[in-house]
Amino acid sequence: MGQRITSSYRAPWWLKSPHLQTILPTLMRKRPQLAFTWERLELKDGDFIDLAWYPRPQAPLVLMMHGLEGSLNSHYASTLVQAVYQAGFSVVFMLLRGRGLEPNRLAKSYHSGASADLAEVLAQLQARGQMPAAAVGVSLSANLLLKYLGEMGTRSDLKAAVAISTPFQLAVCAKKLEQGFARVYGQYLLKQLKDSYRTKFQRLPEPKPLALNTLNTIYQFDEQVTAPFNGFANAADYYQRSSSAQFLGNIQIPTLIIHALDDPFMRPSIVPSPEQTSASVSLEITEHGGHVGFMSGTAPWKLRYWLDERVPTWLHSQLLEAV
Repeated sequence: MGQRITSSYRAPWWLKSPHLQTILPTLMRKRPQLAFTWERLELKDGDFIDLAWYPRPQAPLVLMMHGLEGSLNSHYASTLVQAVYQAGFSVVFMLLRGRGLEPNRLAKSYHSGASADLAEVLAQLQARGQMPAAAVGVSLSANLLLKYLGEMGTRSDLKAAVAISTPFQLAVCAKKLEQGFARVYGQYLLKQLKDSYRTKFQRLPEPKPLALNTLNTIYQFDEQVTAPFNGFANAADYYQRSSSAQFLGNIQIPTLIIHALDDPFMRPSIVPSPEQTSASVSLEITEHGGHVGFMSGTAPWKLRYWLDERVPTWLHSQLLEAV
């Protein structure tokens, strides 16, 4: 059984809206301009994944990943890379299949259950002596990471992991994005998915004729694109097999799960209890914070981002202080 830990995060009175927490960072946040070294990692199936390196010599390596339609331009990405680097770590940012510097070569794409891609990247890095000590996943990639950890169990060579704003039950989250104000987020993400699809299949033949304009929800996109293009029978099959909730009991390395109960992409009911997780899992569940928000500060021009403090501190406690 896992443990539920008391969080240090407190939202100020003016930032208790989950929508402010979710939207403000994308509008207000300055992204540091970091000098990444890029690498293209070739996969066994003929595709590739791009890695962005921000190395610190002789330091433990942390692998980070992004969310749905995310990249290094996502509001949390380069800032969290910088914060983890400044805490004494080397960092590699993994752009999921199809989210690299150019569209991927195959019809298949990244998705919430693509733990095999993470496993292959880690295996290649380990084979050349660059095995990450820890991994950090955000949103979609948090689900992917937790699924990977549960599948691997004691076979994982990672020493620690952090999962932020995880969609533990994909079917519930897809439905939520069709309801109320959450439809705004759902339609925004759907537009991005469609744009990426069009860009990719300008250079590749479509596996099947598809009228993108008839797809009006994330579920419909997953039913017509994500599932069939990635070997699933349908959206329900994809959601069932890929949801991380079912894998939490088999995680065997120290794992911190950070989640806000007011995350507007999800319902509080999907948040796992300690009884549903292994003893290696620490649940840091906050009342406020939105989706990958967790901001504090006295005014919009004096924002602080708690994740940039919490994630490096926890990684430091697991990887550097424990040595």
